[in-house]
Amino acid sequence: MIYPRIVINEAKLAHNARIIGEAAARQGIRVLGVTKGCLADETVARAMIAGGLTELADSRVENLHRLKNMNLEVPLMLLRIPGLSEVEEVVAYADTSLNSEYGVMVALAIEARRQGKEHGVIIMVDLGDLREGVLPGEAVGLAKRVEALKGLKLMGLGVNLTCFGGVIPTSANLAQLVATARDVEKGIGRKLEVISGGNSSSLELLLSGEIPEGVTNLRIGEGILLGKDAVHRTPLPNTYQDCFVLQAEVVESYMKTSIPIGIIGENAFGNVPVFEDKGPMLRAIIALGRQDVPIDGLYPLNPDLKLIGASSDHLILDANNYPGIKIGDIVEFGLNYAGLLGSMTSPFIHKHVKQGF
Repeated sequence: MIYPRIVINEAKLAHNARIIGEAAARQGIRVLGVTKGCLADETVARAMIAGGLTELADSRVENLHRLKNMNLEVPLMLLRIPGLSEVEEVVAYADTSLNSEYGVMVALAIEARRQGKEHGVIIMVDLGDLREGVLPGEAVGLAKRVEALKGLKLMGLGVNLTCFGGVIPTSANLAQLVATARDVEKGIGRKLEVISGGNSSSLELLLSGEIPEGVTNLRIGEGILLGKDAVHRTPLPNTYQDCFVLQAEVVESYMKTSIPIGIIGENAFGNVPVFEDKGPMLRAIIALGRQDVPIDGLYPLNPDLKLIGASSDHLILDANNYPGIKIGDIVEFGLNYAGLLGSMTSPFIHKHVKQGF
């Protein structure tokens, strides 16, 4: 076996997708499986579909191209608002895209007609997180203009919360989204198919039954991949938090001092490190570094091991409470979302699929 590697548990991913999808369906909400946290990995995509999800979404056109080539036979959505330079690929690989700029939607309409397609668009509304979206008062006017564009189908409205400004989804701000959608419906004279109430940060509301009536879908990645909500990072009921486990090899294990010897300056990343004198320490070096994964995105699953720090290529563990550690041992790490994203997009971390629970 080659290390470092990330072990993907297909059965646990399918289980998580099923639990979340069924919880949403009981409230009349459809879940879109978001694959951006894992580079649109085929195992992950197929696990989400096996778990009952019928639509996938990603933030990168390149990932949508990969998903399209998998012949999954499910609709695909582009999550990141597209640029003018991307419209050809967006229409080619995405059935629907999230949008906020009229000029981009004009270009999408032209390209959709050129490709002989009808491209779905969801207008994003900014409810305070200050990332993408028009202000609520501007939504009706924009929707009327988009409705007139041949080659496009205005599917509905959506919101993104938490990702940038940290604004938490509430019954109040999602009710504002629904109210804005109703205003748009009056303005264009028909019912919208989609009112998209956000991402995994909305799962807490979903599970407490507080999502307002009218929200029709949620775009869920982290909740499925890691079994956690994206606000407090608390485990979701009846889900697995270890669908992904990062494994790496011990390449050195020596007793050394716990503080460096000599004059301390900046390290390789421009920081002046600070160390606590804990006396002699068994220090285990792992063949895993910052160019492999964000170090603050992982933690040893063995509670007797403590992460001290890392350079580009080496991760240092305090192994005083685990004196049997030796070269060749494999240490397993749990991941948060940043660690998962870094691991799955790193060219240096190999992927291994585990069958069964």
